[in-house]
Amino acid sequence: MALLDFLNKKKEEAPSILPVLPKDIYNKGALDLIDTIAPTALKVSPRELELGEKFVRAFYTISYPRYLSDSWFSPVINLDKMLDVSIFIHPIDTEQALHTFQKKVAEYQSQINEREAKGLVRDPALDTGYQDLESLRDSLQQAQEKLFDVGLYLALYGDTKEEIEKTEGNIRGLLDSKLVYTKPALFQQEQGFRSCLPLGTDELLVNSKLNSSPLSSIFPFVSFDLTSDRGILYGINRHNSSLILFDRFSLENYNSVVFAKSGSGKSYATKLEIIRSLMFGTDVIVIDPEREYEQLAEATGGRSFHISLSSEHHINPFDLPPVKEDEDPKDILRSNIINLVGLFRIMLSGLSPEEDAIIDRAVSETYALKDITGDTDFTGAEPPLLSDFEQVLSGMEGSASLLERLSKYTRGTWAGFLNQPTNIDIKQQFVVFSVRDMEDELKPIAMYILTHYIWNAVRHELKKRLLIIDEAWWMMKSDDTASFLYSLAKRGRKYYLGVCTITQDVEDFLKSPYGRPILTNSSLQLLLKQSPTTIDVLQKTFNLTDEEKYLLLEAGVGEGLFFAGLKHVAIKVVGSYTEDQIITSDPSQLLAIKKEKDRHAAEKS
Repeated sequence: MALLDFLNKKKEEAPSILPVLPKDIYNKGALDLIDTIAPTALKVSPRELELGEKFVRAFYTISYPRYLSDSWFSPVINLDKMLDVSIFIHPIDTEQALHTFQKKVAEYQSQINEREAKGLVRDPALDTGYQDLESLRDSLQQAQEKLFDVGLYLALYGDTKEEIEKTEGNIRGLLDSKLVYTKPALFQQEQGFRSCLPLGTDELLVNSKLNSSPLSSIFPFVSFDLTSDRGILYGINRHNSSLILFDRFSLENYNSVVFAKSGSGKSYATKLEIIRSLMFGTDVIVIDPEREYEQLAEATGGRSFHISLSSEHHINPFDLPPVKEDEDPKDILRSNIINLVGLFRIMLSGLSPEEDAIIDRAVSETYALKDITGDTDFTGAEPPLLSDFEQVLSGMEGSASLLERLSKYTRGTWAGFLNQPTNIDIKQQFVVFSVRDMEDELKPIAMYILTHYIWNAVRHELKKRLLIIDEAWWMMKSDDTASFLYSLAKRGRKYYLGVCTITQDVEDFLKSPYGRPILTNSSLQLLLKQSPTTIDVLQKTFNLTDEEKYLLLEAGVGEGLFFAGLKHVAIKVVGSYTEDQIITSDPSQLLAIKKEKDRHAAEKS
């Protein structure tokens, strides 16, 4: 009853309080945005803050040198540490500044005159200060410069005090070398932290006077950046967390190379590029040696072809592209014959000069059997098969050895692979050719035939395309396949084709006479985690610094260096949850996804 009497008495004294009491309680219990993003706890110390599980230390600049060069703040911005930077710029009225300068100039002039009257030696500091003031005063009067009060504050984050001490030492060392001196915000850590938040409130109010020229050297930041107005997201810039957005089709050529050791995320990065390129209307063709891209093709409505000795999918190497109006049939036929001679050179483990000439003549005569010559348009004509070529070759003098080596492709174990008409097409936006089940000895041959078939399709119809060749070191084993790959990289731009070459065997790739030319004809390069055995070769090839070398050795999965033209940055490849579920090649994740699919299938049944 005492409590009831007390509430009644209070109601009489302030009747407006109690009726809104439930609403007040509700409002106090409501969760605001501030409550959501606020740390769980905050402990203020003289030298740092404990922000939840993190430590934060704020400090400010107190003085600058007489001259600030461009990009002097760039090493701090690009430091691979977690930090916030705030720059507060308070304009000063020019008339007020000139009035102050007049007094200061008079003070300097008086000191100089006094020293001259006493016969003292000139003081360089006084003379320099006087000249600087006069020069700045002239610039202000002519409206060439303006004056500002500038506050530059930094807040460092770390898991321990020792980590913050080390980071602060690095930053102060960088700034001290530029004659820019800083101090920690002792007993003002809370104000310093709030000044570095994106709130626009300068609570420290530790400002230095700077005119326009030195101020422009601080802001905007000069930072390693690869962000363009259009393109796809390749990853996050590890220096400053900016987005690496780039359009390969905006460069002088559209090719790229990816060098990485096994398990470093090269296939993951490539699949991300594929799925994002498809969204912008780019046709993508993949030569896949491990069937890693099959799930991605299924998820995106693409088509996957399995190329093996027992496969139902076949490509006839004697196929010819249709002749376009601006093309000469002789040139197309000649180019195809040259490519076929290169193919036979691989299939038959090399050719002597005499055998090379025999093969060249036999290919021409094989086409002639089907009335395919350079004198007429052969569009729509039925191409010959490998068995037709064998028949022509058997009637030529000196072909016994060639026929013996060729027989395994026409009548032997490997007959089902090559001696069949083509029964596939690549009209879908996304096409994957899987050669995982092809014998290792035949993989270079299969990849050569596939790239030749794709090249004919590319030349036939002009479209924005991306050809991805995974484990390209298979093609670098033979000079003929490597030469054809180089030809694709060199001529692809004319047909709106970008060639992406991926390999984990960097040394074998670069040892090939065509390895470096392919690299120099690729405007984009992605280097992910490397092994110690190959890092020295890469450092020499890409002119990497020691820091970049160790970055590649110590990089995590999906981390490395991204080169675009003359620029390069440290990159971290990231994908969304949905993308990750589609493109992952992690066995544990794939097993979990399979179990989930099986569970859903069981529930439906």
